Amino acid sequence: MKEMSNQEMKNMFSLEGKVAVVTGGAGSLGEGVATGLALHGADVVVTGRTIETLQSTVKKVEELGKRALAIACDVTNEDQVKAMAKQAVDAFGKIDILVTVAGIAKRFPAEEFPVEAFEQVMDINVTGTFIPCKVIGNVMKEQGHGKIITVSSVRAFAGHPGGYAAYGTSKGAVALLTKQLATEWAKYNINVNSVAPTIFWTPLTQEVLEDEKLKKIFLDRIPMGRAALVQDMVGTTVYLSSAASDFITGQIIYVDGGCTAG
Repeated sequence: MKEMSNQEMKNMFSLEGKVAVVTGGAGSLGEGVATGLALHGADVVVTGRTIETLQSTVKKVEELGKRALAIACDVTNEDQVKAMAKQAVDAFGKIDILVTVAGIAKRFPAEEFPVEAFEQVMDINVTGTFIPCKVIGNVMKEQGHGKIITVSSVRAFAGHPGGYAAYGTSKGAVALLTKQLATEWAKYNINVNSVAPTIFWTPLTQEVLEDEKLKKIFLDRIPMGRAALVQDMVGTTVYLSSAASDFITGQIIYVDGGCTAG
């Protein structure tokens, strides 16, 4: 490969002219990622189970002067994901970036964990990551390039007494899936990496973080002494989506305030 020019190096974090798909685009993390990618130049397709929940994200992207498209899609349904990918390509001509944000968490003591709840977490978090990667990976294979960013967790690195038998297991699977896809698809010029946050402030974690006893359990494990913010994940995602990370693949980047350091 030829060396970057100075101008190319200066613009290596730019996503101008890129098209991104963000699953789980209605949640606070999905909205933050979509907005962050748009701020750096990307047009964005956001998916969720219903169109109505995606309108806030679409509005924020469009207010930044970028194109946005909302598509209703169940990430565990391959036919729906294929239809979503086709609609995205028909609208924008290509897909350069995929960020698989869609996911859920259910917490119970392991000895009491309902099997149906365990299966639901695994289905949405693991199968719901694999199918978009598979479908859009094929689009990227045809294009000859692409950046895929999955969302794992520090719970993939170590257990926790807070009832994470399903969530931690699912995120461990996402981390290994990331490495597997990276090794298979490097030959197609597709980078596959993962962002793995510690617990962060969203409506889904508010119940935990407003419980002083539970909050202390989490924060005592984080050297920087706070939960993550959505913005903490956005910069890493932009980096993994840009030319700055062209020689990085198969990596799990912990955004965790030092939680996994020791």
